[in-house]
Amino acid sequence: MDNLFGDLRLGGRRRTRGSAFQAATEYTARWGWTVAAGAGRTAADGRCGCGAVHCAAPGLHDEVSPHVTAAPGGGLGPHAASLRELWSMGSPLLLLPGRTFDVLDVPAQPGLQALVRLERMGTQLGPVLAPPTGRLLFFTAPGTAARLPELLYRMGWDDAALDLACHGEGTYLAAPPTALGPLGPTRWLRRPTRESAATPPEARLLLGTLAYTCHRGRERAPELAS
Repeated sequence: MDNLFGDLRLGGRRRTRGSAFQAATEYTARWGWTVAAGAGRTAADGRCGCGAVHCAAPGLHDEVSPHVTAAPGGGLGPHAASLRELWSMGSPLLLLPGRTFDVLDVPAQPGLQALVRLERMGTQLGPVLAPPTGRLLFFTAPGTAARLPELLYRMGWDDAALDLACHGEGTYLAAPPTALGPLGPTRWLRRPTRESAATPPEARLLLGTLAYTCHRGRERAPELAS
């Protein structure tokens, strides 16, 4: 796993550190994303009280600040001072899917295999997040979460046992430089660019490859255990 991550860090090595306020300003002003300062801390067992099997901000969103997008002219508008104070005290920086992007959530190993395949095929990719939970998060067009069952059905994956989830409206993502407790920081494996942040790919362009590698990963798990 470490070697695979090492081979794929070209887009993710820059800024895994730095202030949450600076990152939030970039996320809102440059990419038009919605941000919030969360409350709470990751539980010792890594689970989240929201009940989601694969929460992308486990234990960090029991309460959140006002949801903020870029103010006219950039910046965080009238909430800037209060948000800066919250983040300076260690509040997690959260992204909110649903308006400008959704996120496909897969195990890291199949996700890395899919990423290599997709890049070799020249497929348009959006940003890719690598939380320290053994998952990868692929940004896709908004609305993916609502359409996921239909998309899997059309591709013939509806009856497969896939470890594949989607985060859409009403969910939260821990964003760099937020750390998930003792697990470590969340970082970019593929950082956002002007194009990838403005127009993340339609899920159908990624989903077939992601579903295949997730399925193969589940098939191989019993073989490796035997």
